[in-house]
Amino acid sequence: METGAANTAASEALLGALAAAGVRDACVTPGSRSTPLTAALARQSAIRPWLHLDERSAAFFGLGLARQSGRPVALVCTSGTAAANYYPAVVEANLSRIPLIVLTADRPPRLRNVGADQTIDQVGMFGSNARLAVDLPVPGSDGAEDSTFRSYAERAVRVALGPLPGPVHLNVPFEEPLLPPAGARSATASASQRREATVPIAAPSAHHIAAAAAAIRGARRPLIVAGPETGALPAAEIAALAAAIDAPILADALSGLRRGPHDRTRVLDSYDALLRDPRSDEVTPDCIIRFGAPPTSKALNLYTARQRGAAQVLCDREGSRRDPWGVTTTVVTGDPGLIAEGLHAAVGTGAAEAGWTAGWLARDRAARDAMQAECNGFSELFEGRVFSELAAALPADATIVAGNSMPVRDLDSFLVAGEKPLRFASNRGANGIDGVVSSALGAAAAGMGPVVLVIGDISFYHDMNGFWAAARHGLNLTAVLVNNNGGGIFHYLPQAAHEDIFEEWFGTPPDLDFSLAARMYGGSYTLANDWDTFRQAITGEARGLRIVELRTNRQQNTAMHKQAWAAAARAAWSETVAGGTR
Repeated sequence: METGAANTAASEALLGALAAAGVRDACVTPGSRSTPLTAALARQSAIRPWLHLDERSAAFFGLGLARQSGRPVALVCTSGTAAANYYPAVVEANLSRIPLIVLTADRPPRLRNVGADQTIDQVGMFGSNARLAVDLPVPGSDGAEDSTFRSYAERAVRVALGPLPGPVHLNVPFEEPLLPPAGARSATASASQRREATVPIAAPSAHHIAAAAAAIRGARRPLIVAGPETGALPAAEIAALAAAIDAPILADALSGLRRGPHDRTRVLDSYDALLRDPRSDEVTPDCIIRFGAPPTSKALNLYTARQRGAAQVLCDREGSRRDPWGVTTTVVTGDPGLIAEGLHAAVGTGAAEAGWTAGWLARDRAARDAMQAECNGFSELFEGRVFSELAAALPADATIVAGNSMPVRDLDSFLVAGEKPLRFASNRGANGIDGVVSSALGAAAAGMGPVVLVIGDISFYHDMNGFWAAARHGLNLTAVLVNNNGGGIFHYLPQAAHEDIFEEWFGTPPDLDFSLAARMYGGSYTLANDWDTFRQAITGEARGLRIVELRTNRQQNTAMHKQAWAAAARAAWSETVAGGTR
């Protein structure tokens, strides 16, 4: 078969099998060597191709879309450094367990390592971040049948979906000519039968359940920690387990347990503030059951790390052990919902110490009330108030995407639990500030309700390229820009004490007029100088891109954060609340 025709047939077979296995979206940054894949995508209708101009933004867009939809998303780029720009998103997809199918076009093996243009070593370039990496055969070569490409595509989707979801890398080499002559089409490619891949449900082993149940059954002071999880943790099942053993649930804002109609009677939302106080060490659990990734709250992570005398049960998926402090004593692997159900059935009804859970709830309630009162009393715009304002104003099932570094911490510290269901997302796998804009636009592309991004000014600047996709694809996104002119997170770190170098090298003020970005990317812009203006700006349906900017002062906000946390700690550990409940 002529080379261009073989490239077309292979591309159509590969994409047809991806579509048959359930892939519905592909993010494409066109280039020369990827022409066969791009042309094949443009000429079919089973997979929606999302055009992008920047590979890094495209990859994070795909990541946000895959996380929101729960389906694998394909990425398509040309050879060379284009593929290297995928790396940050592939790392995030690995650590956040998001299914991506990464298709990097490449030169054929004969042109590698001989100085050919736009050629780098792409084989296995993402290392251990990819669940599977394959260098596909050159179309038209021996063994490069259509069935070969279909087989690899089907396998890629299965591996990307789990049992430990993540990115898969298919490196696709092409010889020239890349396409057949205009008007000529491949007659060999055949459509794949639909065999949509499903997410495998891995049941925990009876042995693991029995071992964990033995550790939990005798607990008098049990504690459940629900950390961040892509797609949220199984709220009803974890709540039922907590009720059975009478355990408080310290629920990260990204866990999915703080908001929704499930039983929230044992859910704590203000533990970050009360655990900052050293008096928290007087409250010692004898068993900690952990679901999800390590929590956003550093105070909670340090607290659990200090509980060396407690049994610590880690409930995680097969092939993963998210335990940076090395405190786990028992591991149960499998589907989190099935683990919670299995532990519930095996343990039955617990015998928690009288007042154990009631004491946690009383302290949490006192901390929450004091912190909310403090936040509402500040005369200046306080960054920690953004999420309570959003939670009140947004409709049910809206999605809030929180940027790193301070926004997600403020989400975790100040978002109160409630019945209104809201989705929360953040790139907490690697905790990077790159690609946040594009991740939010990818979430908007899933079409599952309104999406609001809360982002700092440096992260906003870092991915401004991503806003191009909003107008190009007709996407609706409200971007709340919390502009404190620099890196607010560093004011809470030891660097802040070194005043001679701090502002230039850690504060790093960008000094940018971001209203011009709204005009450049076809969005509307509002500068909210007070909360009334902010509420007016975020209510109603977003049409296209709208940017709502809050300008805050880093030093003042640092002081207000500390003031709010101190008020919460005083309330939580007052004698009237804490007395007799430790």
